[in-house]
Amino acid sequence: MTILSKLMKELGKLFKIIDNNLLRWLFIGFIFIVPLWPKLPLRMINYTYIAIRAEDLYLSLLAAVFLIQVIRRRVSLNRQFLILFLIFWFFVFLSFAWNTFVTKTIEHLHLGLLHSLRRVEYMIVFFIGLSLIKNKNDFFQMMRYFFVAIFLVCLYGLGQKFLNFPAVQTMNPEYAKGYLLYLTPEARISSTFAGHYDLASYLVFFIPLVLSFYLFRNQRRYLALFFLCLLILIYTVSRISFIAYILTVFSFLILLKKFRLSLTIFVLTVILITATGEMTERFLRTFQIRTILVDEKTGAVYIGQKITTKELPAGTFYLKLGQQEQKALAKIKQEIKKVPNRNKEEFNIETFKQEIIQKKIQEAAATGKITEEKKEVYIATLSANIKPVNTIVSDISFATRLQIEWPRAINALMKNPFLGTGPSSLTEATDNDYLRWLGEFGLLGTLSFFLILFFILKETFLSLKNKFQDQNLLLAGFAFGLGALLVNATYIDVFEASKVAFTFWMIAGLLVGFRKLAIKNESH
Repeated sequence: MTILSKLMKELGKLFKIIDNNLLRWLFIGFIFIVPLWPKLPLRMINYTYIAIRAEDLYLSLLAAVFLIQVIRRRVSLNRQFLILFLIFWFFVFLSFAWNTFVTKTIEHLHLGLLHSLRRVEYMIVFFIGLSLIKNKNDFFQMMRYFFVAIFLVCLYGLGQKFLNFPAVQTMNPEYAKGYLLYLTPEARISSTFAGHYDLASYLVFFIPLVLSFYLFRNQRRYLALFFLCLLILIYTVSRISFIAYILTVFSFLILLKKFRLSLTIFVLTVILITATGEMTERFLRTFQIRTILVDEKTGAVYIGQKITTKELPAGTFYLKLGQQEQKALAKIKQEIKKVPNRNKEEFNIETFKQEIIQKKIQEAAATGKITEEKKEVYIATLSANIKPVNTIVSDISFATRLQIEWPRAINALMKNPFLGTGPSSLTEATDNDYLRWLGEFGLLGTLSFFLILFFILKETFLSLKNKFQDQNLLLAGFAFGLGALLVNATYIDVFEASKVAFTFWMIAGLLVGFRKLAIKNESH
């Protein structure tokens, strides 16, 4: 055998190894790229602060290799789920076409198309993950890579909290340009994610899975990873994610009758939130008892407060209460003032009222709306209209959702109940995924999306038939992780956050592949 023939033979073996493993290697790379690569933009998209990023290009390569392997019949597509996904994608693009060319509620065609394609982009990894599960070792090896990734995410989060590691966030259009941010000590950490909400959603999805692996393997490293995830979750100070954690983790453990472990985790959780103090304070600031000023003629609301980086300001949403309720709140407020370090009203309400009146007089005089002769009458009118009200106000985060984002989505649904007003029509955020689906895709798109989630649950949690043992523990852990995301979806657009969405659909594909493999083995 000549040297050339030996070389060709060795190259043939190498190409065969690459051919057999390239899709797998690329998928493993994506497992790490998604959570660990910061949200650095490669190209900004006009009229939005969404950008094309490195993971988009990497996924294009991954998807291309997958499609080539499908054509070559080296891997297969699951027909049952393919039909379900195609139905959802059909309604997404039908909504895009209808609202672009008929109702014209989508102002910029390229944005509507981008938002539509993102739904395909996030979800295609489900089929790639599903196709890679040939045996049990494939599944457990892939999950180990995910746990290494989340461990690194948590380590970076600690570095951000205590070692001044930089953050790259997309919480506003300016940040989305890719600036390195150095967080203040009281800032909520985001690790390698676009914001603290995204990081918290990622963590609460994984926490039940980590616990399920601990119960399945009985290895303390999973318990240590759970502790680390919980600590970082608390440092994100995300209220909705913490609620999701409480609801899903303890329900999961109680369902498994792990009462001792449940009690241990409860005590640990209380110790951590008490030690940090930030989560408790943020919950207490969600609704505040305040004396505000309301213009009875215009409905304008004025709240005296000092804006600091340590807390969210109060929003203008407030409860309209009767005289008796207001008197009761006034008494409660006086008692609160007696508590050390508790929220004390820093503004004298009468002084604050005079400041507002003076400001309005200056604005009216500058625009020529009043003359010097009518100034006294104008002052008297303002003074009579602006009344102090004892009430409960929400922070600006909740108020923005109640007053702007959620009504906008509901109005979109009312305009077109079946198809909504189209992808991108509700801007970048609605801060409630259910309302976003309804507003953008209508009932048809929303129900088809829920149909996918239902069948994923049917393949995992619903097929367990109360047999929560052995490998079924892992399926139950995934189901409760999905439950945590569904809780989060009431307050943020969790399935639109790329790092969370990619991760969810990858693991969903792996779990469904793992379950189908188990069913196949049981039938033999």
